[in-house]
Amino acid sequence: MEDKEVQALIQLLDDPNYEIFSAVKSQLLAKGLDIIPILESTWEDDTSDLIQERIEEIIHELQFEKTVKLLKQWVQQENKSILEGAYIIAHYQYPDINLDDIKAQTEKLKSDTWLEINENLTALEKVKIINHIVYSAHKFTRNSADLFNPLNYYINEVLSIKKGSSILLGIIYLHIAEQLQLPIHGVDLPKNFILAYKDEFADLFPTQIYDNDGILFYINPFNKGSVFGKKEIEHFLKQHKIEEKKEYYLPAKPERIIQRLVAELMYAYEQKGNKSKQEDLMIFLEILNNK
Repeated sequence: MEDKEVQALIQLLDDPNYEIFSAVKSQLLAKGLDIIPILESTWEDDTSDLIQERIEEIIHELQFEKTVKLLKQWVQQENKSILEGAYIIAHYQYPDINLDDIKAQTEKLKSDTWLEINENLTALEKVKIINHIVYSAHKFTRNSADLFNPLNYYINEVLSIKKGSSILLGIIYLHIAEQLQLPIHGVDLPKNFILAYKDEFADLFPTQIYDNDGILFYINPFNKGSVFGKKEIEHFLKQHKIEEKKEYYLPAKPERIIQRLVAELMYAYEQKGNKSKQEDLMIFLEILNNK
């Protein structure tokens, strides 16, 4: 009975009266994601450009609503997985991707690193091992030739082609560290997302005995994991005439990192002249800002 009702509504999608289409569209949207297979089947069988266009619009809105729901749920989680946050943003463009598949793709990176790391190594030695696994063994690299390609910001694409933006390479790096319980955090430095290795004992003692909140050194995921110090950040900010702020040196919360991912993806679409994508992504920013 449900299928027949949906089919009857779909048949009304070619009505030239936009008010009728809007009413039909609202009824179809209210039925949720379960009607997508019926809509897709109709799209394949129907030769009407108008019906196909309107079906595409309805499917997009249904899938967009699901992504919004996933993002709202992620924001409310106490212990947020950075990989899951990146997956949700990719789900916007690729609604058929699966989180378990994304996790499986990163499992080899984690297991290869785990085999090489032990507790007797220094922080710097551990980072050198991650760098070797990610950049040499698995050959992940920056996409300098096509910096504003939106694909640089989707986790499934970067895991597939092994090229991406600093923010996505950094998220993959962070996920490996998270899985291995290493104290590596994202830092929201303008123009270049970086990572920080924090002394694992820093939170056990008063912060005043530590310089720079216990950060031992920084890592540049866009430059094969190169290591540098606080002075290099100071020089970078002066060079780019950016006002210095404490937050540019310290770990950022997961939602702030995903905000950064969305903002950079929006800019990539702006370079492509895709305003509808920018408008969709603005809604994601509002969710992340108003958590």
